[in-house]
Amino acid sequence: MSQTPPGIPWQRTRRSRVLALAWLLGAIVVTGTLLDLIHPAFAALVVAIALAAAFLLGTEPPVTQEAAPAAPPTPPRARVEPAVGAVVAALPEPALLLTPDGDILVANARVAMAIGPARVGDPLSFLVRVPEVLEAVRTSAQDGIPRRVEFGERIPLDRWLEAHIVPLRLLEVPGQVRGPDTVLLTFRDLTQQRRVEQMRADFVANASHELRTPLASLSGFIETLMGPARNDAAARERFLGIMGAQARRMSRLIDDLLSLSRIELNAHVRPDTQVELGMIVAHVCETLSPLARERGVEICVTRPEEPVPVLGDRDELIRLFENLVENALKYGAAGKRVEVSIAKDGGGDALVSIRDFGPGISPEHLPRLTERFYRVDVVASRDQGGTGLGLAIVKHIVARHRGKLAVESQPGQGATFAVRFETLATQQKNSGLTEA
Repeated sequence: MSQTPPGIPWQRTRRSRVLALAWLLGAIVVTGTLLDLIHPAFAALVVAIALAAAFLLGTEPPVTQEAAPAAPPTPPRARVEPAVGAVVAALPEPALLLTPDGDILVANARVAMAIGPARVGDPLSFLVRVPEVLEAVRTSAQDGIPRRVEFGERIPLDRWLEAHIVPLRLLEVPGQVRGPDTVLLTFRDLTQQRRVEQMRADFVANASHELRTPLASLSGFIETLMGPARNDAAARERFLGIMGAQARRMSRLIDDLLSLSRIELNAHVRPDTQVELGMIVAHVCETLSPLARERGVEICVTRPEEPVPVLGDRDELIRLFENLVENALKYGAAGKRVEVSIAKDGGGDALVSIRDFGPGISPEHLPRLTERFYRVDVVASRDQGGTGLGLAIVKHIVARHRGKLAVESQPGQGATFAVRFETLATQQKNSGLTEA
């Protein structure tokens, strides 16, 4: 059976078919008449009957087609109660209220600071690109079970977050009473906690590794003094001297590890106390002058007449320059001179450089100098009383002060360590502030 073309009423198609049949009968009758096969009177009668039938059928009351079932009305857009939005906005942690499909309904202000700017109506995937979180939101919206996901981010800084997904039923959706209709997504910053855990693990690993050698030496000498050298005064004096040196080395190592842990713990907090850089560097050079005389090295200090104010932690900056100048005195003593200079570059930043004229450092060692316990010459470092943490401490102090550390050296031509800091004037200019 043929189907009526869409959009054409059925009764109109029926009339067209009857008219076509009438015209066909008329054509047959006329042809038969011309060929003398049909009497003209009979032909006229047939044509008249066909035309009358076509007219009568064409004017019948229209046969109505059964109406298709109406599509269900589209439910109105879900609305969030003002009180619910106010509660989400007041949460102390970054929070998002989502539809079951993962679209953002409400976002509090803390989301922008922790995750990024969130726009109402956007999918969650525009803001959070962690597959585990997106999958947890989708699954919780289906089964109504809360979930927790921990994840880390490497850009722009290493950080760890914890996402809590809680399905809820809060929206006014007329005619719908089923499952969760919203999902509350909150975030908790675990960065500080993870850093403390990592520092604790690093401290244990580093301390156990570095303290093993001096402890073994102390144990060996103690056993010797209690046994074969019990009555040997000369051996006792020599062993006690070595034991004292090893004990001091362990003390320095523990101090350096604790200092490094404190600096790392506050790495994300920039110091805000004004200090004068020239006075700090001069104080360090004066403090280390006895060591310089002992090694026959002259410290030459060049500093500008005007003050060089920066925002910084005085104790940490003293530790920074002590490590750099002390290294120059220990490892560059062959040059008999260490030059310490303070100057301002063309951009107004403060540049402090420490240069020695010793044997220098081979290029392959330069990228790794600030790694923990990395030594260019392990034997020489331990003979000089080094712990292998000095330049690591320098790197972290510079990073906390938002400065830059550069190292230049060639074998046989000494080494230069340069530290660049923003001065107070540069910081005010960059932040758009002017001095009163």
